[in-house]
Amino acid sequence: MAMTIGKWRRLQQTAGSRGTFYIVAVDHRGPLRRCLETESPQGKTNEALTALKRDIVRNLAPATSAVLLDPETAAGQCVADGSLPGVTGLIVALDAGSTGDPLNRTTGLVENWSVEKTVRMGASGVKMLLYYHPQAPQAGERENLVRKVARDCAQYDIPFFLEPLSYACDNQNKPLPPEERRQVVIETARRLVPLGVDILKAEFPADVSAEPDENIWRDACQELTDASEVPWVLLSGGVSYDTFLKQVRVACQAGASGVMAGRAVWKEAVTLDVAARNNFLRSTGYERMQGLKSLCEKLGRPLTEVYDAPEPPYDWYVE
Repeated sequence: MAMTIGKWRRLQQTAGSRGTFYIVAVDHRGPLRRCLETESPQGKTNEALTALKRDIVRNLAPATSAVLLDPETAAGQCVADGSLPGVTGLIVALDAGSTGDPLNRTTGLVENWSVEKTVRMGASGVKMLLYYHPQAPQAGERENLVRKVARDCAQYDIPFFLEPLSYACDNQNKPLPPEERRQVVIETARRLVPLGVDILKAEFPADVSAEPDENIWRDACQELTDASEVPWVLLSGGVSYDTFLKQVRVACQAGASGVMAGRAVWKEAVTLDVAARNNFLRSTGYERMQGLKSLCEKLGRPLTEVYDAPEPPYDWYVE
């Protein structure tokens, strides 16, 4: 599959030397802000959120291929103060994040933010979270949103990372049944990836709490690989680190190209005081990212198995 020079260069900046991804996700806002409200002085929640994210990025970035941040409380701040090293890839969220309300499955975008501004700040990728169910009444509207963002990313030659999250169509606060979950995750990839997605950030397609058989996990992941025309990386979805490590091993064996890991790596740090937080992140958090990096480099499918490196002619820059 061909790719433009601009997208290829930026995708290289988000991957490791072998072409796999071990990205730490720190673009959480609503639920994380509410968690910090009880710990922070009145009116200082944003400052506390930024301080937390700076600590996470500064301690974990050396073990990552890239970092995913939000524009409101982290991306500019971590670039400006050097928490994010210049050699580490930066992916910035376009979406306003999860509301934390299980009945509010809307996809809002950050006001006054855009793909163009993401490129102008020097980022290497754009990420959008999208609540999606193929049978939901809003499916067509959300597919159009994916198309629009994909067009903008193509215009500015920046990779588009899409994060679809499944939900029950009846809007009840309950998980999808295991078989429906698998079908929805896979059908979502089949429908959304061809709309212009460059990297799919996917949920684990099997319900590990209901199905302990890793062979079934592997079959589900292989089915997702077959359904996705582009590399896919696994999100952690708030599971424990030990559970996530098992998921990553199976997923990479079945064709995943890495991870975008968030709370599974750093969630215990949220409620600690500053000194304890940094101690946790530089020890346990760093070791967790190193463990994920090792698995992804050893077992992950390199992006070069999906995308062909551009072979530009001497006049490639003319058009």
